[in-house]
Amino acid sequence: MDDDHGTTTTTTTRTIVHTWLVFTIIFPITIVIATMIARARTIPPKRKRRPHDKLLQPPPVSEGAPIVGVLPAILTTSGGLQAVIRDQYLKLGSVFTLSSLGIKVTFLVGPKVSAHFFHGTESEISISDVYKMTVPIFGKGVGYDVDNDTRNEQHRFFAETLRPAKLRNHVGLMVGEVQEYFARWGQCGTVDLKQEIDSVLLLIASRCLLGKEVRDHMHAEVSSLLHDLIGGLHLVSMFFPHLPTPAHRRRDRARARLGEILTGIARSRKSSGRAGDDLLQGLMDSRYKDGRATTEAEVTGLLVALLFAGHHTSSTVTAWTAARLLRHAEWLHAATEEQRRGGGVPDYDAVLRMDVLHRSVKEALRLHPVTPMILRRARRAFAVQTEEGQEYEIPEGRVLASPLVVNNMLPGVYRDPDAFDPDRFAAGREEDRAARELTYTSFGAGKHACMGEGYAYLQIKVILSHLLRNFELELVSPFPETEGMISMRPKGEVMVRYNRRVLQ
Repeated sequence: MDDDHGTTTTTTTRTIVHTWLVFTIIFPITIVIATMIARARTIPPKRKRRPHDKLLQPPPVSEGAPIVGVLPAILTTSGGLQAVIRDQYLKLGSVFTLSSLGIKVTFLVGPKVSAHFFHGTESEISISDVYKMTVPIFGKGVGYDVDNDTRNEQHRFFAETLRPAKLRNHVGLMVGEVQEYFARWGQCGTVDLKQEIDSVLLLIASRCLLGKEVRDHMHAEVSSLLHDLIGGLHLVSMFFPHLPTPAHRRRDRARARLGEILTGIARSRKSSGRAGDDLLQGLMDSRYKDGRATTEAEVTGLLVALLFAGHHTSSTVTAWTAARLLRHAEWLHAATEEQRRGGGVPDYDAVLRMDVLHRSVKEALRLHPVTPMILRRARRAFAVQTEEGQEYEIPEGRVLASPLVVNNMLPGVYRDPDAFDPDRFAAGREEDRAARELTYTSFGAGKHACMGEGYAYLQIKVILSHLLRNFELELVSPFPETEGMISMRPKGEVMVRYNRRVLQ
């Protein structure tokens, strides 16, 4: 491989990983503190209780030391915050509150108590309060810098550009990038598969999202810019995103240069009449309901937002799926046999038919969710009723958490939940649907379900399909633990020995 390219890709990948480590480890505590600071400005006027309203109790609060609450348990318990959440769920039930330093977060466990969390309107259950610190990265006029109606229209642009008819054209591009990248491997060898997956996903993003111009001529520069852009998100950024720190200055320079590059491509396409086959072109062609076209700044910001969210998800899930398959010989055999039956180089329809591989990815994501919890904030008080019939009132202003690390392991939903069993999602069993709506929320749900889910599955399956078709693989490092206290990436290297082969 090209040394400069490898160094740039490695540096970019490590920065993206570091950013998400900071984001996920600090995220719950930071958002809660920021919420308290913004509380007076953003909480709607308190609704007056009517005489006939039922007086409900707040959710039970976990026991803890004075003032610091559960913080010592989080810092000293093996498994950290995840273990504390699971323990309190067993003690207190499906609705409970963790408290520390005067800050309270209410956890909602299971589908029964999650309907309002996922389906409530922005005026009731807010997501926008959480992500204000992304504005300097994504840019003005997109995401959480705009009102809810405009943001919904921008989400529609994503939905339209990522619909199946458009994704069909991306599979060939993905396959081409994957084939070219893994052609660099020798006849046999040992690699860190996690790092290899990160690298090829950046190349796919460069081609399918940003365009052929970037992939052919500016991949190294754009990778470096993404390094500085995403590396500008630190704890201080969440409180003071415009503070003139060195990291913020690098972030702002990178954001400006990336805007220049993408704007230049867009203008060149418009002047020449040439259209691309990428997401950049799709966003350029998007229109608001009033007929207004997207601006160059909006196109750039929306692309950066998709890169920011998409790379981490696909990288983490692909690495965990590969590790799980290599640990479970029966499922590795089943997935390999499916590829053998599939024939030659896959197209869009062939990728969709990879049912064993799809269920393996979904099961890996259940056991290893990309984020341990999904957060919102209650802008208005609401009531929840548990499976046991207990009813609680959640106060306005309260930070809410839907903990995937507990929801994905509920024995009342999943048979033998600790086992890696892709058949739990097979036709006729479908444990995620048998219980009720909102059982499987690893890609979100309701008003804020991930619109990139289909795209993520496509590129993950294209990568794993190629590896299964062309290599015998063996996991030679121990099965990875989960990285950090909250980060859900595989910890350390995922070392794999490979031997090149062609399925007959």
